[in-house]
Formats: sequence, structure tokens, C-alpha cells
Amino acid sequence: MTTSETSAASQTSAESHTGDAQTSADPQTTGAAAALAAAEEIVGADRVTRGGPGDNTGLFRQRDTAATVAPRTAEQAQRVVKAFAAAGGEVSLHAYSTGRNWGLGSRESATDNVVALDLSGLDAIRDIDVAAGWAVVEPGVTQGHLAGLLADTERMVNVTVSTAHSSVLGNALDRGVGLRHQRVEDLVGLEVVLPDGELVHVGWWPEGDRKTPVYPHTLGPSLVQLFVQSNLGVVTGATIRLLARPEALRVVRLNYTPENLGPATALLRRWVAQGLASGVPKFYNPTAARGYGSAPGQFLAHVPVDGTAASVAALSAIIADEAVKSGVFTEVSTTDATDPDAPHHEVTSLVERSYLGDPDVSDRVFEQKMGMRADQLDTDLGFLFFLPLLPFTAEAVVTAERLLGQVHAETGVLAGGTGNVLGDDLVDLVVAMKFDRADAQAAHRALDRLYELFAEQGFLPYRLDVDHHEWIDRVGGRPSARAFARRLKDSLDPTGVIAPGRYL
Repeated sequence: MTTSETSAASQTSAESHTGDAQTSADPQTTGAAAALAAAEEIVGADRVTRGGPGDNTGLFRQRDTAATVAPRTAEQAQRVVKAFAAAGGEVSLHAYSTGRNWGLGSRESATDNVVALDLSGLDAIRDIDVAAGWAVVEPGVTQGHLAGLLADTERMVNVTVSTAHSSVLGNALDRGVGLRHQRVEDLVGLEVVLPDGELVHVGWWPEGDRKTPVYPHTLGPSLVQLFVQSNLGVVTGATIRLLARPEALRVVRLNYTPENLGPATALLRRWVAQGLASGVPKFYNPTAARGYGSAPGQFLAHVPVDGTAASVAALSAIIADEAVKSGVFTEVSTTDATDPDAPHHEVTSLVERSYLGDPDVSDRVFEQKMGMRADQLDTDLGFLFFLPLLPFTAEAVVTAERLLGQVHAETGVLAGGTGNVLGDDLVDLVVAMKFDRADAQAAHRALDRLYELFAEQGFLPYRLDVDHHEWIDRVGGRPSARAFARRLKDSLDPTGVIAPGRYL
């Protein structure tokens, strides 16, 4: 997989967002046909299907995809890449893991004229050392699978609040956010097939004959990050850091009204800056908060506290005491998860378990928020994501909520906003829009406006959907850095074997 479970693409106008599939291409040139024939020999004809990867919940334009190839092993994936490298750029490979990059394109590629490389069949946990805190996983390993293996141990995986059946590696390579920190921080080593088919290992990799400290950078340039949000290679495995499981954890649940958004944000930042909170505290606007049982019109914050039992009791009591005395909050609770009679007992219990590394294999919270099972999203739901970064200030958070209101007024599309607090000064804002599939054009107009309005404020996206990949040149750093990145791409992949248009 190049960096995530999907990639970025080119169309931006609302008129292109119909979701109508184009007729899938059939390679006409000798090199492309030979590469596809070679892929069938490598993986078996039953693992090659003509046409693209199917529907996507965002109703982005379906790309012109000749076929989907599904290897079972990293060795097969390497041989497939070599076969397409021999085609000299007549057709490119677009790789994805489990394909659940919902709202950003699912399994769609950045450009047309591709063959999809479905890596979900690479689903082995090759090695694991719980005591040392690492596991070697393949792209098809889900967070539910890895978390289940760690149950009742002193280690846990940094899970997200998405479905338990999403890829650990795919999400990390696109800088997804877990409940402990950004998942890219969990990548300590990568196995990568380069565009010419060479297999390399970068960063830290286990050595069978000796124990070395888990450290991702090695001596010299740190190469792991070259393959995060890039198309410089196909990642077929990774060493993932396993986190120490806290002895105790509690989530303080806080509700507040829109007029107190600024003061509540200031208090939350103070608690984070002073070390009272742990992991990734989260706050939700009223649309998003409804998925966690909040009353209409109410904002919600989840403030996790972990450590020893004594420290958790003390710190959560301090936060609750300050929250009550502030007069900012309509509801303050530290016992929702432990009190069976609490109004939000079930959902808060599941939230606490997620912070402790349990991704809720039954997907109860996920289905409550989405209104359906995970396997229904791409065919039955309209759903889009926009993912900007904000300064963690009251002014920025209030401004962001105002912009969501402006987009609602202009387009009629109501967006949920979830703030993931990544530190004293940074918030990842997850803007989610559910829509009727018949209203796709309005939803995509809203998405276009979100890009425009947030960029004007300096709130830039840290992940891109498949119809806004050209924004990489508008918000992706200084021109000299972009030019340098493209020089790397041209050097490693001069004929565009791997995912042209994917961030590079």
C-alpha cells in the first residue's frame, strides 16, 4: 500500500461528484496486457478481477481501473510490482489495505489508467514481542485482530474509533489519529517494495539473534517517514509499537452549550497543558455529540485520565471539581462508565474500553454513529470527511464551528465536528458529513467550501480526499519542499509505476 487505504485524485467541481462509474479500461498496449497476464500467473486467475474496486460511500467519481489484483503474500506483491515496472508506465498500480478509508475515497485511486492492488489478503501478524512492545503486521491486519491478540496482556494497540475491521497499517500510513496519539508515531519500521520491485526494510526491524532497542530512526537519515503519505513504494509490512496498558483509566464526560464553547475550550486546554489529561481528549459539536447520547444543542467533551488507580481518582476529581466551579458545563460526570444507572453508561463504558485498547469488535458505537453496519457504508450511505488542523485556542475552535455553520447555511449540509486534541497547541478536527446519496452534489459543494473557507483561516488539511489531491500544491508546504519531494519521486519511479498523484 502506498500510504493509506485509498489515494487522492483530480476532480474538484461539484458537477464531477455524481458517483457514476466510468467504463473500466482494458489494457490495450502490449506492456500493460503482459503485466496483467503476469499478475494472473503470480497470484492465480481467481485473485484477479476485471474492473475497479466498487462503490465508495463518498460518491467520488470512480476511476478508470482495468483490474484488481489481490496477492496473498508480500512475495507475490513484490513480483506483481516487478511485472508492472516492466510495463514502462503504460499502466500504474494503486494499492490499498482493507479499503475502509471512508469519506476520503474508500478504495479509489488518484488517477485513471490503474490496476488496483488489494493488500487485504496480506493479513498475518508475522511476529510479536509483548514484553518489548512491538508487533510485525501486514496491511490486512485489522485493529480488532491485533487488539484481540493483546487482550489480558500489559500491552495494547493505539486504536481509533472507527470500525474494528479497519487496517492498522493503512490508517497509520495516512496519519490517522488513534486514542493515544497520531498513529504515525507507532510506525517504527517498514517493509517496502520500491517501484522497480526491490524489497527494502527501513527503520527498526526485529533481528532473530539479538534484542535491540525499538527505535525507528537508526543512524543516518530517518527513512520511515519517506513512505508516509507518499507513493514512493508499496508497504507490505510494518513494525508497530505496542503501548503500555494503563493500570486504570477514567473518562470525564462534560456537556456544554454553544455560548460556552470558548470558555470550555480554554479550560480543556489548561487541563491538557498542565498534564491532567491523558491520551487524546476529544470534543464534539452538537451534531457529532448526538452519536454519544448528548441532548440536542449540546457540545460534549471526553477527557481521559489514566495511570495508577490513585492518580486517576485524584486527577479526575480535580478536573470535575474545576469543571463544576467554572459554571461552564451543564453536566459533569466521572462515573458514567462505572455506574450502571448513569444515563450514558453503555456508551461511556465503550469509550473507556477504546482508550484502553479495545476497539469494540461488535462495532456498537460505530453503528450507533453511522446508523448501519460497516459493510454497508460503501453501498448504502453517503459520507464525506474533511480533516483540517487547528491551533488549540478558544478563538480557533469558535471560528471553526462558525465556518461549519456558514457551510450549512450555504449548502444545507449539516456537518459533525470532532476535535482530537493532539497536544497543548494542536487539534485535529474531523468534519464528517452524512448525506442522502441522492444529494451527493450538495454534499460535495459543501466539501469544496470547507476546503476554501478553512484554508483562508490557515486551518489546513492534513489528509486529502480523492477529489482534492491538487490541494497538495496549495497547502502542502513550501514550493521548494514540494519540488524536492517530486525529485525523489522522479528518481525512484520515473515511469510512474506506483500511484501517480498520491500526494506526490
